[in-house]
Amino acid sequence: MKAHKILPGLLALLLLVVMPLAAQDAGEPDKAAIEKTFPSKPPYSPYAARTFPTRVFWGDTHLHTAFSMDAGAFGARLVPKDAYVFAKGNEITSSTGQRVKLSRPLDFLVVADHSDGMGFFPMIVSGDPAVMADPQGKKWHDMIASGQGAEAAVDIIISFGKGQMPKDAFPFPGSVPYRNAWAETIKAAEEANDPGRFTAFIGFEWTSNTGGNNLHRNVIFRDNGTKASMVEPFTTLKPLGSDNPRDLWKWMQTYQDKTGGNVLAIAHNGNLSNGRMFPLIESFTGKPIDREYAAQRAQWERLYEATQIKGDGETHPFLSPNDEFANFERWDKGNLDLSELKKPEMLQFEYARAALRNGLKLEKELGVNPYKFGMVGSTDSHTGLATADEDNFFGKTSASEPSADRYSHPFIKNPTNPGVVVMGWETSASGYAGVWATENTRESLWDAMQRKETYATTGPRMVVRFFGGWDFVAGDANTRSPGVIGYQKGVPMGGDLKRGPDGKAPTFMVAALKDPIGANLDRIQIVKGWLDAKGETHEKVYDIVWSGDRKPDPKTGKLAAVGNTVDVPNATWTNTIGATELIKVWKDPDFDPSQSAFYYERVIEIPTPRWTAYDAKYFGIKMPPEVPMTLQERAYTSPIWYTPEK
Repeated sequence: MKAHKILPGLLALLLLVVMPLAAQDAGEPDKAAIEKTFPSKPPYSPYAARTFPTRVFWGDTHLHTAFSMDAGAFGARLVPKDAYVFAKGNEITSSTGQRVKLSRPLDFLVVADHSDGMGFFPMIVSGDPAVMADPQGKKWHDMIASGQGAEAAVDIIISFGKGQMPKDAFPFPGSVPYRNAWAETIKAAEEANDPGRFTAFIGFEWTSNTGGNNLHRNVIFRDNGTKASMVEPFTTLKPLGSDNPRDLWKWMQTYQDKTGGNVLAIAHNGNLSNGRMFPLIESFTGKPIDREYAAQRAQWERLYEATQIKGDGETHPFLSPNDEFANFERWDKGNLDLSELKKPEMLQFEYARAALRNGLKLEKELGVNPYKFGMVGSTDSHTGLATADEDNFFGKTSASEPSADRYSHPFIKNPTNPGVVVMGWETSASGYAGVWATENTRESLWDAMQRKETYATTGPRMVVRFFGGWDFVAGDANTRSPGVIGYQKGVPMGGDLKRGPDGKAPTFMVAALKDPIGANLDRIQIVKGWLDAKGETHEKVYDIVWSGDRKPDPKTGKLAAVGNTVDVPNATWTNTIGATELIKVWKDPDFDPSQSAFYYERVIEIPTPRWTAYDAKYFGIKMPPEVPMTLQERAYTSPIWYTPEK
């Protein structure tokens, strides 16, 4: 009986073993045919299964709207919602009633309104009940309504500086007006965010400005509104706020601990800090910066805004006397309000290249490099309009939107220094952030910023690649897809090189493709900084690849200028000089494996008309002789660092 019961199972097993294979659903096995489904070669399609970033996304990490008190005071009426509509490529009407549209949509935007007084001006203009119930608030509202907006704005700014804002009407942290303004900011970003098509980041600007010395940071959330709404922005207003960056970093840590979210901070305009942005001696303590400061800054401030409306921040002729491109869009007269004039000894603590050099020195002393940052550009426009094209520049504030006399208005002046003034024509139509990411989402773009795979431009949207490694060869520059070779053999911009094989120097692949509707390229350079055995830092600029058949001067090593096709009276130029693309592999001829170093790529365009030339043509005016009418736009990549083994 037992054998009889077991037989069906055994029979089934035997039938399975001896059944002709042809009876299986898949048919007769054919080894050669099956091998085709297990290819030994990579896919025929070179774009299949890619995991590295293949596209650069363009955006502005620093834009203000009427929710910023100073922007509102200068006439901005566009709010965060409007800013996102404009950034997506839609035509809107500016605060001065002018039709305006971008040449091309942006891929992402951070509305970074000031945390101090966020949302106050819309409250005044709309006659918010809290404002109207306060005598001072009502006075300002009535002044604006009766055509005395400028007088009201000046009075508001002076009152804020003196700490004399109406207690029940002003949006102090913790108040209902402040919570409402932050909620409206978050709502605008949430509604505008369209993953895969457009990214609207939630953010704000922390505006430390003690004594007029700029230490501003833009704070950018990786997260959605659910997490961002669990906190209020950090302000400089004591006792809840602080003007010390260390306290901002503590706030950022608290946010992450509370929500499980992520934030980063981007400093800007070190050129207006009067030696305080990249210190060796901390201004708040008077002591040398310590390891804690260095570690915290390296953790939270992964990027630096190297170019924007208030001047270029890469380097300065005083710091880089052998760099013929160092004298570019300079703002170096004093601090943010010109209350303290500039001294030469301040400069090395204000500019990106000098900070990168000092970072090498501090790393040797402290074991941490506080200034190991990547580069981005952004506008800092206070108009709600993220414009950085020279022929489409809508100014820093709404009061400086296109007009026949905007160039001649003083932009910054201080009554105690009447001979020192920054004029309207000195504002710069700059810049944008280029971010190499795998997709257009908050998470992907933020992660790319965190790893510093970014670069800054002064406005043009040239495509720039930069890779470093030990095995790049000249033939690698023949590729049509530098990213493939770049990621296989090296690290991208923002990356780190460890010590290579003995006797080898690092190699770098540089590549740039012109803006499709912009100017041709003059040259690509690599800027190197290094720390010698004596603890001193140095820098050198190498011309790597350039347009035309120019040759470096045998005595000076300098490359001749590319030429100039700009027709200033007509605000035009021709692309009859320069190159549409440049690419090359370069080996460091001066490499010392015992010396820490950084390298970054700088791309220079041929000369083109500056926004002042477009204004002169459009309004039929003659600019004073001191006003520059041309410029050479450029890009700066995040560095690649080399660190010897310890």
